Amino acid sequence: QVQLVESGGGSVQVGDSLRLSCAASGRTLGTYNVGWFRQAQGKEREFVAVIRRNGGATIYADSVKGRFTVSRDNARNTAYLQMNSLKPEDTAVYYCAIGSQVLSAVRDSGMYLHWGQGTQVTVPS
Repeated sequence: QVQLVESGGGSVQVGDSLRLSCAASGRTLGTYNVGWFRQAQGKEREFVAVIRRNGGATIYADSVKGRFTVSRDNARNTAYLQMNSLKPEDTAVYYCAIGSQVLSAVRDSGMYLHWGQGTQVTVPS
């Protein structure tokens, strides 16, 4: 059984930082692409970032580039999303997911195999 458990969400002030964690069991994270997505209330789920399975290359949505950093600790079988300079528009439920898709499909939520339950991040304006 694959299980992904996110943690680290919360309510913070504009400009603050948070680090989300995605702990995996039942699979070795290093062999998968690990994607982060978010869904704000009333909006579609959107791609945030991914760390690729081979070599660990990272890709970011334009809206978070330069502020968010995705990483992976293979020894802990855990992925992280470091979020700095948070803005009210970052408010959403954040999800991690794993998949084996090719580079061209890493932004496509439908190509991910397993998802975590999500963690809420709130940045009041």
